Amino acid sequence: MQIKWSVLLLIFVLMGIAFYVFYPRIENFFVFFPDRPHEYAPEEYKLKFRDVCFGGRDDKGLHGWFFPTPEKGPVLLFCHGNAGNISHRLENIRLLVDRGLQVFIFDYRGYGRSSGRPSEAGIYNDGLAAYDHLVKRLGIPPGDIIAFGRSLGAAVALEIALQREVRSLIMESAFTSTKDMAGTMFLFGFLLPLLPVHYDNLGKIPHVRTPKLIIHGREDEIVPFAMGRKLSESACPPILFYAIDGAGHNDTYIVGGRAYFDKIVSFVRQDDFQ
Repeated sequence: MQIKWSVLLLIFVLMGIAFYVFYPRIENFFVFFPDRPHEYAPEEYKLKFRDVCFGGRDDKGLHGWFFPTPEKGPVLLFCHGNAGNISHRLENIRLLVDRGLQVFIFDYRGYGRSSGRPSEAGIYNDGLAAYDHLVKRLGIPPGDIIAFGRSLGAAVALEIALQREVRSLIMESAFTSTKDMAGTMFLFGFLLPLLPVHYDNLGKIPHVRTPKLIIHGREDEIVPFAMGRKLSESACPPILFYAIDGAGHNDTYIVGGRAYFDKIVSFVRQDDFQ
């Protein structure tokens, strides 16, 4: 029995439509790994904090913690990675606060105590809502806000820097796009030409004019070191690239140690550009 070419073409077209309809769900399955319960509390790290509940731009109830310092210096708007929730970043936050940096960290929709389900557009909206809360409710001047993102959070921090006024942008362990990340996975390798470019950090970063610091571990086992280098090469000045020898994807601040925090503090104070 022969199948007409027109029927085959129709089948391929329908398969293509189905792929593009369901691909966002497939991508979300590989991108987001949220945890609801908080495993740790700021009190365990002897951190002074303010519990913050705020509304998302599309009426999502979002939750975060604000960690002030007596000096009331610059504020890191901390956009965390794709797994866990804000309670898993408390050790890192304590070390930042100890260096005189204020921190505002929030959970994306679907993470921790934030309602909803995560998506690319959704977490961008959550980042912008967190920024707006800092400025409008907590009274932080835009010139004192540093958009800081790690891994997936780097895409959120970059979107904030594009849409709002910030002092500077820090991207740590950042990928160029999820399409490029899919290219590192055998499962998606043969589909790569068909995949859309989502979380397009590489396409966006040339449009950010504020000072930028890109941090990447040379032994990153998840996001290739070459992606961090490529982002830095595509960015317009002022730009700094900080490679951490021996660091993987999740231990940059541990392996980097004191030099890591010195670099962040120096960048925040803009000593590197004076």
